[in-house]
Amino acid sequence: MTDSLDQIPMITVPEGTFLMGSCDFYPEEAPVRGVDLAAFRMDRQPVTNRQFAQFVAATGYVTLAERPLDPASYPGIDADRLVAGALVFRAPKRGSNASDVNEWWAYVPGAHWRRPEAATTVFAGRMDHPVTCVAYEDAAAYAAWAGKRLPTEAEWERAARGGLEAATYAWGDEFAPGGKRMANTWVGDFPMQNARQKAHRTTRVGSFPENGFGLVDMIGNVWEWTSDWYLSRPGSAAPRSCCSPPDDCHDPDQPSIRIPRRVLKGGSFLCAANYCARYRPAARQAQMIDTASVHIGFRCAANV
Repeated sequence: MTDSLDQIPMITVPEGTFLMGSCDFYPEEAPVRGVDLAAFRMDRQPVTNRQFAQFVAATGYVTLAERPLDPASYPGIDADRLVAGALVFRAPKRGSNASDVNEWWAYVPGAHWRRPEAATTVFAGRMDHPVTCVAYEDAAAYAAWAGKRLPTEAEWERAARGGLEAATYAWGDEFAPGGKRMANTWVGDFPMQNARQKAHRTTRVGSFPENGFGLVDMIGNVWEWTSDWYLSRPGSAAPRSCCSPPDDCHDPDQPSIRIPRRVLKGGSFLCAANYCARYRPAARQAQMIDTASVHIGFRCAANV
């Protein structure tokens, strides 16, 4: 465990019952159900590049996006394509097919947490931004080093709600109350137009208001890993965070690639009303555990 002076402050979320999920947006968020949780602690903010750099310096850890890929895990893919890297967003050019994700997502060799776009380095002004391009095992390794763990999906959602029962957003039912932006999300029509400067990028943690529990960046900025396996129908089976993954957590569209998926929460700077309105506590996303992406980070939790 680290004794770093840069340990992230933690907030205690009290025990209680809350309504988890939503029936108003995407089918994978339903049903709404009551969930009882014991008190737990949650990092006030996502883990930053600064904190992750301290972890790497102390342990010599090498992230998944920096390691060679195992051909056995990717049948049918040419070995010369199995090079270390991460998924990077690149705004499509005018005239591109805006409905084709391949126009704006690319697997980029050489992209990793230090150089999320395989170009600029986080050491040039982004040390206090959330770390990105971390796969699930990278996040879990940091959490173990810090003497913490990754939150469950239910813990994450309870923390994000900030004590507001059944509200659409972490701050209430209005996306931009009084015209005020409350999170780092896409501004404009995704993926062709974004009104924000440095639009396709994270912001410094704490740039937007904290929620009712005193947590920042629970919504927007980066998607965050949770410890739960992804089930298309939440609540349909007992959570299994540390056991073998259930069959339902694999991608049915890629039957030959049996890489399990965990739940991401919170949305990111790439979420927009016209495409991915998942900047809400109830929203959830399936993500293969081997995936490192420019819009995925994490924060830690701990028992009280």
